[in-house]
Amino acid sequence: MKFVCRVFLLFTCLVLSANAKVDFKDFVKGKTLQQGYFSFYHDVDEGKVYLQIEQFEQEFLFQSSLPHGIGSNDIGLDRGQLGDTRLVQFERVGNKVFLRQLNPYYRADSSNPLEQQAIDEAFASSIIWGFSVAATSNDKSGTSKVLIDYTPFLLSDIHNIASTLKKRKQGSFKIDASRSGLYRKFSKAFPNNTELEATVTFKGTGAGKYLKSVTPDATAVTVNLHHSLIKLPDENYQTRVFHPFSGFWSIAYADYASAIDEPLIKRLIPRHRLAKKDPQAKLSEAVEPIVYYLDAGVPEPVSTALIEGGMWWQQAFHDIGYKDAFQIKMLPADADPMDVRYNVIQWVHRATRGWSYGASVIDPRTGEIIKGHVTLGSLRVRQDYLIALGLTSPFTDNKSAQETNTDAMKAMALARIRQLSAHEVGHTLGIAHNFAASVNNRASVMDYPHPFITLDEHGEIDLSQAYKEDLGAWDKYVIAYGYGDFPAKNGQNEADQLAALVAQTKAQGLLYASDPDARPKSGAHNTGHLWDNGTNAAQELTRVMAVRNKALTNFGLNSIALNTPLSELEQALVPIYNFHRYQVEAAAKLIAGVNYSYEVKVAEPANYDVKAVSAAIQQQALSALLSTLDADFLTLPEAIISLIPPKAYGYARNRESFASQTGLTFDPVSAAQASAKHTLALLLNPQRLARLQQQAMRFQAESRRDKSAEAIFSVKELINQVVNNTIKKQPATGLELLVQQRINQQVVEQLLTLWHQADVVTEVRSEVYASLKSLEEWLDDNNDSRRYKALATQFILLEQQIDFSLERNKAATPASEITMPPGSPIGG
Repeated sequence: MKFVCRVFLLFTCLVLSANAKVDFKDFVKGKTLQQGYFSFYHDVDEGKVYLQIEQFEQEFLFQSSLPHGIGSNDIGLDRGQLGDTRLVQFERVGNKVFLRQLNPYYRADSSNPLEQQAIDEAFASSIIWGFSVAATSNDKSGTSKVLIDYTPFLLSDIHNIASTLKKRKQGSFKIDASRSGLYRKFSKAFPNNTELEATVTFKGTGAGKYLKSVTPDATAVTVNLHHSLIKLPDENYQTRVFHPFSGFWSIAYADYASAIDEPLIKRLIPRHRLAKKDPQAKLSEAVEPIVYYLDAGVPEPVSTALIEGGMWWQQAFHDIGYKDAFQIKMLPADADPMDVRYNVIQWVHRATRGWSYGASVIDPRTGEIIKGHVTLGSLRVRQDYLIALGLTSPFTDNKSAQETNTDAMKAMALARIRQLSAHEVGHTLGIAHNFAASVNNRASVMDYPHPFITLDEHGEIDLSQAYKEDLGAWDKYVIAYGYGDFPAKNGQNEADQLAALVAQTKAQGLLYASDPDARPKSGAHNTGHLWDNGTNAAQELTRVMAVRNKALTNFGLNSIALNTPLSELEQALVPIYNFHRYQVEAAAKLIAGVNYSYEVKVAEPANYDVKAVSAAIQQQALSALLSTLDADFLTLPEAIISLIPPKAYGYARNRESFASQTGLTFDPVSAAQASAKHTLALLLNPQRLARLQQQAMRFQAESRRDKSAEAIFSVKELINQVVNNTIKKQPATGLELLVQQRINQQVVEQLLTLWHQADVVTEVRSEVYASLKSLEEWLDDNNDSRRYKALATQFILLEQQIDFSLERNKAATPASEITMPPGSPIGG
């Protein structure tokens, strides 16, 4: 009995000891204090960080980021990558502290607290972490301080590294706490933000090829993760309404306090805060200029090019009355690029060339940009230099790379870097893509620019106009919309003046089409295209093909420098052989294309017509596209083929190489097949054909009423033109015959793929079926004809493939997986 009493007494003492308050002063002894927005203590011996909280249920921004990345564009976990920006608050619940992520999309912009409470209770929030209280203190003024052990959260996978690796099929990973800890160098506290960073190691198995290529040990992936705790801006920021034609991204939220005759969904534009020191002055300095800091690790001459391109925006701000409102400086050596106080332009290395992008930390309540963060891939400049060399073949007279004047090629690559810098900075100013700008004489840096290569008066390649210098008219309009000052005048408020600015810009003929409308497969916009030039995509395709032909005529030993293995000619050839690929995408969008704009209903008379691209333009586009399926166009000359051996020892084929079905040797026929597949897949896209059939029927009815109206060709007529210009064409000879056979195979494969595709609408499916049956009969009738003797055996094969596929409702053989090497930055 005495033993039981003693045990009970010991247990009671332990419980009381566990529940006793830890003395704050004793707890923080020996720990290093960093004072700031959220002060914190660092326990060097334990490797822990304790965050001090003095006010609960006070909203702030939590930003995660990845200061040290993995280095693979395919995986998509790059140095400097921003994670989600979260509106959060700390909440005390007994001996726990919760970090709750609030739900600002659903809100009630009302002064009535009961309306706001109703919203809070109607929609879920998310508690993203729970902390243990380590110590508390109450001073004489009644201020309470709570210390929480922040370390477990800091060492957590807030950036979703493990799930990203799994999603990319790069293995199964989880955090190894024994190899993770606080990164003290960039863990600091400032008056308006606290920055905490950790080195975190993920251990795992089953690493994929992309991960293996960038890690010394693919079972252990070590990165740095960064947390920013950011004080919310004051309430002096003025929001600005979003307009579909504004050129800005949209920050949307549902306002349940909206009057019944007002929209529920409100839309704002994201932008930096900007105000004049002297609001009355025509030209004034800013109260606080927008300053971007360039990564000091960028080498010359790229560093200068990045600054020059980024600084183009200064002129746009000058035009709306601001002096030196936009600036670029070098990032101080001791500064952390992840620190929310710095807008940064960061230079990121990857194992392959990859996308650059502009991201921002944005206050989700108002759209105010707190921090702009530009990420530029370092290998992009090399790709443009490679393209310039391949176009011009400058290595004549057996000169070395150092002896050869490649200034024009370097100038083209640096011109691209200036444009890229301006483009990505533009995103961090809140600006969206404008893929129709090329139609307006390259009116915006927010387009994707294909190098505008011309032939001079002597018919030689001219690089001088490859990329436009400086901002365009569209860019200056967008800055005026987003950052201009519109005080009430002449009875017009800000909304009236913005509407007038939009109307004026449209009247000038400036066009605008952003991301969804420009995509080559799903998009239908007639001027919004990726990586294109010219006012007419079909005409430009024909012009680009002429430039390609000239570059291929020049291509050979002079395309690589002295002492370069001849096998590297293949790498130089890839972007030149496929030089037309993006103009093909643009021209294909004219087939069943639609001419429209982001219109809103206005009081003044306006033309709101959504028009199909004219029959004449659609036929022009189809004819240009069919010329890219010509065997003569796709067959490389013997003078090039005979120069390219298998890869030299020490070198290897990679994803930038052509696909090969001939073992180690260069395979020019498969290169042609991939190019033909690219054109055909775009032409025979199910959504495009559904639009085309509707347009054909609508204009067929119109042509009956109006004899001058030109009918648009139908799906049946499109397929007929494709078949007539490929399979039914007079057979070629030599290597060109093999190319033609690959083209023929691709035509049948694409048609059969359409037939088996579940989402093909019935009116298109019926035309595809009829075309296949007609082609099957034609092949049977012509496989023994004298004209097609060279193709007789293939005709038999194609006929059997069609018969088997239609009869058994499955492919006779798997469709070819051959594709072109990447054109856009890899991983897109």
